[in-house]
Amino acid sequence: MKKTVLILMIVTLLSKILGFFRDIILSYYYGASFISDVYLVSITIPTVLYAMINTGIVTGFVPVFTKVEIEKGISRAKLFTNHSLNLVLILCTGLFIVGEIFTEGIIFLFASGFGEEAFHLAVQFTRITFVGVYLSGCISVFFSYLQARGIFMAALMGLPANIIIIASIIISKHLDLYMLAYGALLSLVSQFILLLVMSIKQGYRYEFKLGKKNEHLKKMVGLAMPAIIGTSVSQINILIDRTLASQITEGGISALNYANTLNTFIEGIIASSIITVLYPTISRLVAINDLKQTKEVLSMSIIGIAALVLPASAGYVVLSEPIVTFLYGRGQFDNTAILLTSSALFYYSFGLMFSTLNALLTKTFYSLQDSKTPVLLAAISVLANILLNFALSPYLGIGGLALATAISNSLFTCLLFFYLSKRLGKFQARLIKSLIKIIFCVLIMGLISNHFYDLFVYKIGSVLSLLISIFIGAISYIGLVFLVRIPEVKETLTVVKYFNHSKVN
Repeated sequence: MKKTVLILMIVTLLSKILGFFRDIILSYYYGASFISDVYLVSITIPTVLYAMINTGIVTGFVPVFTKVEIEKGISRAKLFTNHSLNLVLILCTGLFIVGEIFTEGIIFLFASGFGEEAFHLAVQFTRITFVGVYLSGCISVFFSYLQARGIFMAALMGLPANIIIIASIIISKHLDLYMLAYGALLSLVSQFILLLVMSIKQGYRYEFKLGKKNEHLKKMVGLAMPAIIGTSVSQINILIDRTLASQITEGGISALNYANTLNTFIEGIIASSIITVLYPTISRLVAINDLKQTKEVLSMSIIGIAALVLPASAGYVVLSEPIVTFLYGRGQFDNTAILLTSSALFYYSFGLMFSTLNALLTKTFYSLQDSKTPVLLAAISVLANILLNFALSPYLGIGGLALATAISNSLFTCLLFFYLSKRLGKFQARLIKSLIKIIFCVLIMGLISNHFYDLFVYKIGSVLSLLISIFIGAISYIGLVFLVRIPEVKETLTVVKYFNHSKVN
């Protein structure tokens, strides 16, 4: 499992780098403008609406598939996959019809601050991208099927998708603006084809069967419904964020997106890679009722995530503006865009660790076949986020929306951990000790990085100062981690040595 996580992290890193480059290209050609806002809204709306179904499928599919495979064999599990796919296609048809008929009303909900030109363009773009709900439906089922079968290289699908989007952004600037929307659609086509081929190689064959009386399909729907409700609640937060951002300033939606991309870069590489491998493992441990081992795996994962995410979070806090300037500050991305994006990144950073842990803790509840608890807790955190949005945005602008998200994520994490501890029992004392040591090392690292940046910035320029301060900060953090003797560091080194040994052999 450890080797697989490491390989998956490398694959995800490549995909995230391309994702970064995609945003850099978008910011270069369109900056933080109404066109970039329109483009982001047009790809966000179908994603948000479809996320309700996708979350339900991913939540319910893996545990039920695993149980069917163990109890009745792989052939019945594959039949269950077909039933799931056909059900999803029916639901996607409903979403597509609603999306195409009520596009204008939906755009108004997501971006009420758009002017007439931006609003019209957003409607046209969204009607194109809405076709992608069918592709997204198939992608979620195939991805879950491969995950349940222990095939994790489906993460490769992000590579061709990002290349297509990058090409479409460049073409749109020189030939046709509508290539922005068509590029987003083509990126989904590439993901669908890749996952379909991989699923066929794993023995999947499509059959037009719904399985209305299938008890396993009903079980999956039962597990999925609370997650769908919870996702629906959380999507309200995205809707309000986008709407308020469009009202605060032109380019506000884009600024939030650019800052969030930097956050999700870290979250995606670390959390997604670990969780993709961990979720089936925890599902199997729960299926055989080994809660002690479940708790051990979870504790190690929390410490591992903290050791990797917290340094990045501290770096964003002390170096938010130079990082944004270095990555995006060119082309149409002017000083106003830099200030908006760096403000959002600064405040998002305080919640990065919590948003990363939320995915892990929520999945653990799903493995326990308890999707109601995280739904209720998510509803509480979303309500807090909405209230904080309205309370903080008048004073902090775009940064207030980001800070509200960070605080609500922190609340959600604390609630999840509290109720998970009640289900599994108290976690090992070393978990708390290791977290305290990591926080101490991160605080010292942040102070050192900030000091060296301020020391060099007026002498050698911002770019070299940024790179030097990051390098010195990283070295100091690694040294401190060894000095305070966090056991999980040795574990990580063992994984790296094992991976290198495997490549040699």
